[in-house]
Amino acid sequence: MRQIILCVFCIAFSFSFAQDKSHTSYVDVNYFRGNIALHNNEILHLIQGHPEGVILSWNKKTYGFEDWEQRFNYPDYGVSFAYQGMKNPVLGDNYSLYAHYNFYFFKRNLMFRIGQGMAYNTNPYDRETNFKNVAFGTKFGSSTYVMLNYKKERIFNKFGLQAGFSLIHYSNANVKSPNNGTNSITFNVGLNYNLEDSDLEYQTTLDKQADQEFSEPIKYNLAFRAGINESDIVGSGQYAMYVVSAYADKRINKSSAFQVGTDVFFSNFLKEFIYYRSVAFPDDGLTGKEDHKRIGVFAGHELFINKTSLITQLGYYIYYPFDFEGRVYTRIGLKRYVYKNWFAALTLKSHGAKAEGVEFGIGIRL
Repeated sequence: MRQIILCVFCIAFSFSFAQDKSHTSYVDVNYFRGNIALHNNEILHLIQGHPEGVILSWNKKTYGFEDWEQRFNYPDYGVSFAYQGMKNPVLGDNYSLYAHYNFYFFKRNLMFRIGQGMAYNTNPYDRETNFKNVAFGTKFGSSTYVMLNYKKERIFNKFGLQAGFSLIHYSNANVKSPNNGTNSITFNVGLNYNLEDSDLEYQTTLDKQADQEFSEPIKYNLAFRAGINESDIVGSGQYAMYVVSAYADKRINKSSAFQVGTDVFFSNFLKEFIYYRSVAFPDDGLTGKEDHKRIGVFAGHELFINKTSLITQLGYYIYYPFDFEGRVYTRIGLKRYVYKNWFAALTLKSHGAKAEGVEFGIGIRL
């Protein structure tokens, strides 16, 4: 662990020495301790102690030299490394690496951080040696954390303090079963340290009225997404999934656009699951040949942050030949515009709190 921490700080300091004149940077370290929330009764036997750990972060400050920085009240962005001891040998420990944004409120005293990344678990499920770990079915998975902190910088020279609450989520998004995941609700306290002697002056050149009055004609989007997942039947196998989407969006200002469209889902794990149900539960009246494809309609929102945007969508299956997790679905994730109107996307599709799969996508906004 010491080597990993040292590596993260070496990367952070190397970035800090390469600053341009429009940014400064700082590091922070936070200790956290809390509880694993009982979001699913299947993990009740795994909740034994109070998980604790540390979050180390390098942050780059913005000062409004680009319009989007002023638009979002001069956020920070950076990378985080987290270690969490789960306080149960069955669960093992988690090591995670994230990209994050910090957003500020109430005269920059309240900081809200959201980070998304990958996690490594030291003791995942194994049918023979660790069959009790129904939370983590793979060594590698996804992780999200949010942090709400009261924060003060430069209390003593370059040192400051922060404290508040953090929520840390681990899951492999049903890439492989079992996948009940964990949600840890924690209290954190930490130190922050500025790497420069002073901050820069915040720019206030943004025309807020023009920002709000900005609009675009309706744009049309095509997207193709793919991934792999497995049903909740452990050992049933991983299968490819494909999604074709077409939707229109209307941008109402510089930061927001509303969407409406349709999805066509080709989920091969569902084809196998239908056959399994027809054999294992003949009283269900299934033939095993029911159509596994689904068609949904959705409405959504896109929040534009520089070249990256956050998408949230709520959908409903209009073609639904086999009942699986209900007709309502959600999608949340990130888009990155990589060349003109072309974008790449990483999204999570779920039914309520139940993830169905991670989608890797490409698309175009016309």
